[in-house]
Amino acid sequence: MTLKLYNTLTRTKEEFKPLDPRNVRMYVCGPTVYDYAHIGNARPVIVFDVLFRLLRHLYGADHVTYVRNITDIDDKINARAKEEGTSIRELTERTYAQFRKDIAALGVLEPTYEPRATETIPEMIAIIERLIASGHAYVAEGHVLFSVPSMKDYGRLSRRPLDEMIAGARVDVAPYKRDAMDFVLWKPSDADTPGWDSPWGRGRPGWHIECSAMSWKHLGEVFDIHGGGIDLVFPHHENELAQTRCAFGHDVMANIWMHNGFLQVEGQKMSKSLGNFVTINEVLKDWPGEVVRLNMLKTHYRQPIDWTLAGLETSARNIDTWRKVVRDMPSSNTQVDDRFLKRLLDDLNTPDAITKLHAYVGYARETLSYSHGSPKPEVAAGLLNAATMLLGFDLGREVPTGVPIDETFVGRQIDTRLAARKAKNWAESDRIRDELLAMGIVLKDNKDGTTSWEVKR
Repeated sequence: MTLKLYNTLTRTKEEFKPLDPRNVRMYVCGPTVYDYAHIGNARPVIVFDVLFRLLRHLYGADHVTYVRNITDIDDKINARAKEEGTSIRELTERTYAQFRKDIAALGVLEPTYEPRATETIPEMIAIIERLIASGHAYVAEGHVLFSVPSMKDYGRLSRRPLDEMIAGARVDVAPYKRDAMDFVLWKPSDADTPGWDSPWGRGRPGWHIECSAMSWKHLGEVFDIHGGGIDLVFPHHENELAQTRCAFGHDVMANIWMHNGFLQVEGQKMSKSLGNFVTINEVLKDWPGEVVRLNMLKTHYRQPIDWTLAGLETSARNIDTWRKVVRDMPSSNTQVDDRFLKRLLDDLNTPDAITKLHAYVGYARETLSYSHGSPKPEVAAGLLNAATMLLGFDLGREVPTGVPIDETFVGRQIDTRLAARKAKNWAESDRIRDELLAMGIVLKDNKDGTTSWEVKR
């Protein structure tokens, strides 16, 4: 069987042929960590987790590299930190920890790498230097800008007319720009704004260059799949593609570009002004993660999704029914039924895959009625393994499958907490301890500080 994926770049469904089957590479744009992630942010996380699981099944877990970045330097972050009267580091660490906790409840596997923008500044500077040297970027009044006219086929991904691109990019009018469409690669920072030394003075990166640098660092100049929400096609992905191609001289950045559709709530666009802005954290207070995930996957990833209470209620009943059939019947059989698998191989057709799960349940019920006992092992195995690939949890258990603990993150949090204790900032110290505890991480302290930690779930 062959995996086929819809490619935004070509507007066609294509057979997936990895550049290197021994190292299938995928990059997905992650969150900007300044506030709780909303339910729309959960959609790409869930969709590309399904694809990650499918690729691991096809090529082997050790032969798939998945990168999902963290944007931890951004003007929105700067503004929120100033508004709260807190440091940017504290804000991004707290928000990042909450994001990890929320998506863990959705049965999401850890990506192979989860780089931060602030840890990839040297790579950003290196790409910008390449672009300047090749005539695709220029320095003006402390800024470095990408020259859009220097790229003949700019706009190939979004395929928008020039006037629509200008409107969609919300172009900043600046006298130092050579062309209205030129966009910022590097901008100066004042004394109150985070900044790094560069050949063009102390400053910070533009948004688009961040992903170009992080994907290059971990996946190389060209890789297999680039994913994200449909709202990122322009200007973010268009500009990201332009930078990377022009810096390294390739015809493509990623062979396949995938984008999930928009999410609305009860038939309306999600908006704080309408009072229907819902965070992942808020939804998880009322619904188990597996219900949220199933509800998300009932709509094909490329289609718009209407997030409704009725849909969640139906998904909860589905989960309950499936569990009753296979409860306490974990299977050691790792095979996934081909009839289920071919649904996912067809551009992640999760609605059809869920229909197949319903068929498993129907057959299991017939088996129960006939034998007056438990479903046959092969029936339970088919249902359990298919559900685990799709939904990220074992139907025979009461909780969704967890994710591995990021020891680097824990160590960083412990160091931050130790610094707070030395400064006698007991409130901050307690906050970090409680935040880790909520993730199932218990710290062991003595008079000299934290001696060790353990996971209790």
